[in-house]
Amino acid sequence: MKNGNVVKNKMSNQFTLLYDGNKEFLQGFSLLTEPSGDFSERYCLEITLDKFLFPFYVDIRSKITLRDDDIEFVGEIDAETLEKVTRLEILSKVENYYELFHSERNIDFDPEATQVSYGGRVYDEKEMRSLVDSSLDFWLTAGRYNKQFEKEYAEFLGVRYALLTNSGSSANLLAFSALTSPKLKERQIKPGDEVITVAAGFPTTVTPIVQNGAVPVFIDVELGTYNIIVDRIEEAITPKTKAIMVAHTMGNPFELDKVMGIAAKYNLWVVEDNCDALGSKFNEKLTGTYGHIGTSSFYPPHHMTMGEGGAVYTNNALLKSIIESFRDWGRDCWCPSGCDNTCNKRFGWELGSLPFGYDHKYTYSHIGYNLRVTEMQAAIGVEQLKKVPAFTQARKDNFQRLFEGLKDLGEHFILPRATENSDPSWFGFMLTVQDDAKFTKNEIVEYLEANRIQTRMLFAGNLTRQPAFHNVNYRISGDLKNTDKIMHDTFLVGVYPGLTHEKIDYVVGKIRSFVLAKN
Repeated sequence: MKNGNVVKNKMSNQFTLLYDGNKEFLQGFSLLTEPSGDFSERYCLEITLDKFLFPFYVDIRSKITLRDDDIEFVGEIDAETLEKVTRLEILSKVENYYELFHSERNIDFDPEATQVSYGGRVYDEKEMRSLVDSSLDFWLTAGRYNKQFEKEYAEFLGVRYALLTNSGSSANLLAFSALTSPKLKERQIKPGDEVITVAAGFPTTVTPIVQNGAVPVFIDVELGTYNIIVDRIEEAITPKTKAIMVAHTMGNPFELDKVMGIAAKYNLWVVEDNCDALGSKFNEKLTGTYGHIGTSSFYPPHHMTMGEGGAVYTNNALLKSIIESFRDWGRDCWCPSGCDNTCNKRFGWELGSLPFGYDHKYTYSHIGYNLRVTEMQAAIGVEQLKKVPAFTQARKDNFQRLFEGLKDLGEHFILPRATENSDPSWFGFMLTVQDDAKFTKNEIVEYLEANRIQTRMLFAGNLTRQPAFHNVNYRISGDLKNTDKIMHDTFLVGVYPGLTHEKIDYVVGKIRSFVLAKN
């Protein structure tokens, strides 16, 4: 690494930090002896030179060209400081790139051409700067940004531990797999044990149960809230029941007080799939923090994004260590990458039938995976997390605008409603076509899609009807009448923060015009 030269203009006595040039002309940044009025850490850096008692301030926006004959050498800055200055210039250019090529996207709305998406990325120059900043380190795997995000995410949720992983589906897999650990002794979930869940939702809320050899027990959901019918849970419990694993559908919290009460009564684990509900609250407390384990997804349509990515969180120290083990190849060691001997007895363990002193970094206590996140994903997440409160409010506002525009269409649709005592951070706006409506779900969905309004189903509809579940060992408690109704008659439109009032009003207008034409 090379040092940077500081020179002084013989004519003006202006100090300059050189960064490039040839024999005739030299390029540099002007150095100030005191910060300017618009000093910003995004563009400015304080540097010191051994021979001066005062600091200098470099502003990478203030470039200057000098002739070699006009300057005199006055000192050097070390390579580490030069790297910081160079990095700052790169990040400044990234910000300029954002302004030129990204900032104007999705601003203009043309009803005849613009697609109204159900979800998508909402970001600004800060995410792009953070992403590039992490790439310049070229650490690639989990590093400083990963550590920062896990700490800040846990603080945001109000839990003790948060662990990043590569997707929300992986988060669910890790959450359930952790409950199969022999370290849990008599509470370990084993093949053949049963888990209470629902069939109306996303597959990877349920597939970890199947993948670990347990048996999903499906309970029907309520129309309107689309959450598990809590009053049916107890009748579904048998001596084999070990856990409840369900999602907060569309960001609408299920009845956590009742579910946790049942779980305590029967000594059951509770896993909250919080992937669609970041920012939702039940009784003024964030969802995902009631159960023994909570999970999040950071796929672009969700409440914040890393592109891909997910998180698992808990207040239980033992569960945290087990989740970390399953995520990191199943190893028993908890040292982060690049660190050795955190336990101070790396060669002092005797586990399994391994010889005493076998390297703890290569000792495995679970049949695990590699589901780690990249540093670049975490870097995006650090900036996205700061926006979650605003994102949450935007989702609530968009949901309410849709509801106000459609609330008089109750004879045609079952309208979505929040669970009692909840404050949802909505993922989407669900509509279920009434049995006696003069149109079908397929007809209105085709109409909306033809008018560039993106729609989605309640994911798998009814998992037991999916090809992947034809040979799966599961049990249905009661019936799945409402789940089948959802499969046939329910769809959603978006509420994500990228939707302007103009777009929301367009969606309302198209739904209303379709219904009017059918009556």
